[in-house]
Amino acid sequence: MDGDLGKTSPTATRLEQPRTPPAESVWAIRRPLPRGLRLPLTLALPLVLLVVWWVLTMGNRPIIGELFLPSPARVAQVTLRMILDGTLGHALVASVTRIVLAFLAAAVVALPLGILMGTFDPIERLIDPITAALRYMPISAFIPLLILWFGIDEAQKIAFLFLGVFVYLLPVVVSAIRAVPQELVQTALTLGATRLQVIRTVLVPAALPEIFDSFRVLNAISWTYVILAEFVNARQGLGYLIQLSGNHLRTAEVFSGILVIGAIGILTDKTIRVINDLLFPWREVEHDE
Repeated sequence: MDGDLGKTSPTATRLEQPRTPPAESVWAIRRPLPRGLRLPLTLALPLVLLVVWWVLTMGNRPIIGELFLPSPARVAQVTLRMILDGTLGHALVASVTRIVLAFLAAAVVALPLGILMGTFDPIERLIDPITAALRYMPISAFIPLLILWFGIDEAQKIAFLFLGVFVYLLPVVVSAIRAVPQELVQTALTLGATRLQVIRTVLVPAALPEIFDSFRVLNAISWTYVILAEFVNARQGLGYLIQLSGNHLRTAEVFSGILVIGAIGILTDKTIRVINDLLFPWREVEHDE
């Protein structure tokens, strides 16, 4: 009997052994991918599309003719030529200048107005019926009016881009201000802060990360609208370049302009993300590497 007491049963031994947790599937909900899989999955679909594109357009007798779908090599050749002769550079500078001017103008108006609307309900009740209606109106429908009011030169294009950015930026600012926890506001008021000090030291700093992060979406909207703006009596810009190439059936140049816009959009999006992380390092946001 005593000898049996000193022995450990096989069942007890198995129970005491630490169990290795099962490996979680990559399809688990909201589980980040392992680093080793991120880059391959990111590149997989673009590479497949590139291969399909090349197969459809290769050879002297391609499946799809060059007029409808130029080959990747032809698009790369045209892009290099436009870079070397300065065509692409001048178009890019013109488009970026319009976007920056319109974005700065929209920010100058939307930021203070959105802060006031998010802070004081009477101001929001007064202004929101107009700005909310604008969000549901197609901005392109304003082009005839903007031509009538501002003419057909640069002022009209910048006004169009301003309107496109403003109607999206304003509600983001209002929402970001209203999302600041009320406890922070009450604490500041309890400590004797004035309303202006609460706005300046509590509401605005707490809302800035979300506002700045929205610039990534507004960047995409700006590049979409600048193409429309440059379709109206433009002499420079990527939109004008695409339209001119399309009118002359230079499909490779159209593809080149579209791909350049996509590349610039991705680059500026990454830049905004990096700046956001540098300005607001305390904000915990997961980014795919």
